[in-house]
Amino acid sequence: MGGHAWTYFVPYQPDILAAMQALRRREFEAGRYNPAVRFPMDRNAPSPGAQHASIEEALAASDADGTRSILDMERISQSPDYGVVVPLPLERLEELYGTQQPTRKLIEQNMEFLDDIERGEGVYFIVYKEGSPSEIFFAGFSYD
Repeated sequence: MGGHAWTYFVPYQPDILAAMQALRRREFEAGRYNPAVRFPMDRNAPSPGAQHASIEEALAASDADGTRSILDMERISQSPDYGVVVPLPLERLEELYGTQQPTRKLIEQNMEFLDDIERGEGVYFIVYKEGSPSEIFFAGFSYD
C-alpha cells in the first residue's frame, strides 16, 4: 500500500514551528489521525476527539502506518528526513506557480509538488493574499 497525502492550511504566523505544533495539537484533539480515524484526510469523516492520552501514545498506536497526518511530523529542518517538515524551495514555487508568493487558489489548483515528497516526510510554504502572508501550507505523505 502506498503513502497517503495530507495537506493543511493554517493562519500565518512568523514562528513556523509554533504553527506546526498548534496544528498537531488541533488534529490530535479532534481525533483526526490513524488509528482514531482510518483515513483522517477525508474531510467528511467525523472528528471523534482524541482517542489516546497524548500525541506520543497516538504515534505508538499507529505502528508502522503512522498517523496519516501532521502528527507524524516532529520537527522542522532544512534537510528532508522522516518525521521532518522542510521549506519548499523558492525555485520550486517559481516553477509551479510562476511566483514565490503563491495564493491559496494557485496551490489548490496545482499540487504537483506532492510528487517530490517521500513517504514520512513533509513540506511547508507561505501562502499569500494581496501580497502579504496569510497562511502557512503544510503537506506531506504518511508512512504506509
